[in-house]
Amino acid sequence: MSAPGQAESASRAAAVAAATAAAASEAAAVPAAPQPSSIGAVRCANCGALLGGKYCSECGQRHHDVPVHHFGHFVGEALEDLSHADSRLWQTLLALLFRPGFLTREFLEGRRVRYLPPVRLYLVLSVLFFLVVALTPQAATIQRPVVVQKGSELTLTPFGVGAVDVARAREICARFDYTGPLAQRFNANCAKALSANREDLRNSFLHNAGRALFLLLPLLALVMKLLYRRPLRHYVEHLLFLVHNHAFLFLVLGIYALATGLGPAGLRPILHPALWIYIWVYFYASLLRVYRQGWLLTATKLGALFCAYVVLGSLLAAATMLYSVLTL
Repeated sequence: MSAPGQAESASRAAAVAAATAAAASEAAAVPAAPQPSSIGAVRCANCGALLGGKYCSECGQRHHDVPVHHFGHFVGEALEDLSHADSRLWQTLLALLFRPGFLTREFLEGRRVRYLPPVRLYLVLSVLFFLVVALTPQAATIQRPVVVQKGSELTLTPFGVGAVDVARAREICARFDYTGPLAQRFNANCAKALSANREDLRNSFLHNAGRALFLLLPLLALVMKLLYRRPLRHYVEHLLFLVHNHAFLFLVLGIYALATGLGPAGLRPILHPALWIYIWVYFYASLLRVYRQGWLLTATKLGALFCAYVVLGSLLAAATMLYSVLTL
């Protein structure tokens, strides 16, 4: 190669080397992005994911710097969860009591995380309601069932007053003349129900009533499906509406039972009419808010829903009482 060619090659190599050195110096000047390391990293105690804040982005559990070592810390955490202004519990209960139809609208429009799930809310309030009914003093005044005779007919009144002895109970039960497949068991348990085991029957009925009410909701949702055909709505929307409104019933009736059972004797005549007026107004307002139809049409459909409630509720109550007698 000639001298000019060698000189040109040497200059090109020098230029490439200079460019490489400049790029290397620029790369060294830019700090490398931090890489997560398992050494000293804070991980979620529940799922093991790396934490980037106070709550885990994977499972949602809150991170505590110090485990619960003493009673004061435990109580503080509990009070914070219950009294925090953004607590789902209080938001849900206040909306349920004083804002008819609001929770159903929020759920249908996708705003769900700030409130308790509907089915969980219903189940918890139903359990608390039947617990209150079983423990409050006025619930203890529910007496054993009695048989009322009207002409040649005998009617079993589940929560009447009075009692009969065992011999008379057997005589009365024999007059029902039940000859079905469970006749022997029914006659034996009927005598128990009328004589000595009033508490057993009452507790059995209260226990089974919660299940019966849960079965009532899908049937009422079918009725609402017929009442609200236009515009077309999904069956689950009606079921959600009933779940929220029955949760409201459990809550307000539980408060009423506590107030009348533990409060002064003169409180019940005042609260009783106010309670039922509020329930009617609440259901009417919730129908208006959720289904957004005229006030007269809504009132008509509320009346039809009430009739369906009475018919289906009576059938389920009778079936629940029969089942309670058979399972004593």
